[in-house]
Order: sequence, then structure tokens, then C-alpha cells
Amino acid sequence: MAEYSSLLSDLSENITNEDLEQLKSACKEDIPEEQSNNITSSKEWFSYLEKNDKLAQDNLSYIEHIFEISRRPDLLTRVIEYRTTVLKISEDDEIDTKLTRIPSAKKYKDIIRQPSEDEIIKLAPPPKKV
Repeated sequence: MAEYSSLLSDLSENITNEDLEQLKSACKEDIPEEQSNNITSSKEWFSYLEKNDKLAQDNLSYIEHIFEISRRPDLLTRVIEYRTTVLKISEDDEIDTKLTRIPSAKKYKDIIRQPSEDEIIKLAPPPKKV
């Protein structure tokens, strides 16, 4: 639990008020507007998500998705590091479950996995100058 609290604290320190507005906007389907207006800090935002079963120490997929669509790869990276080091969920396991949890992630399946040797296109060396 200490690692989870540390993660949320670390994330909070890296979310400005402007970022918070963007994150709340990305959650507008899950947070009613009147409640969204009452959320004035990232800690309150995390607390709201926890109370509404969108966030837990072993369930981070919702905020991963929000950070992804909000174009915050720095925050997403911190969450993924927590998931792989603390929760011990491997990337391969996570890719499979993420693709079933987040419909929009299906289009990224080929980007996420590493290509095999057969799939890598080999380029010919550039022509030599004469």
C-alpha cells in the first residue's frame, strides 16, 4: 500500500492545475459536471476515482487510459513502472488484458508488440557515390 500511496503522490506532484482540467475533461463521461467543478486538486481527483471504483492499487487501467488520451506519456510511464515492478504484471500479460479492457487499444495491438525477424524490413545499403 505504501508503494501505491507513493505512486499517487508522485503523480500528483506532476499534475498542474491546467493538467487537472484536461484530465477531468477526459473523464467527463464518468464524473458529473457539478462534481467535477468541486475537484480542485489532483489528490481530490484520485480520491474521487477511488470512491467510484475507477482506481485501486491493483486496478490502474482507467488512469492509464486517461493519461494516454490526455497525451501524458510521462505519467503513463510511471503507472506502467509501478504495475510491472510492484504488481509484477508483465508487459505481455498486460497487453492481452489491456486489449480486452480498452476497446480503442485494439488498433494499437500491432504497434505494441515487437515484430519478429521475418517481419522486419531490411533496407539495402545506400548507393556508393561515384
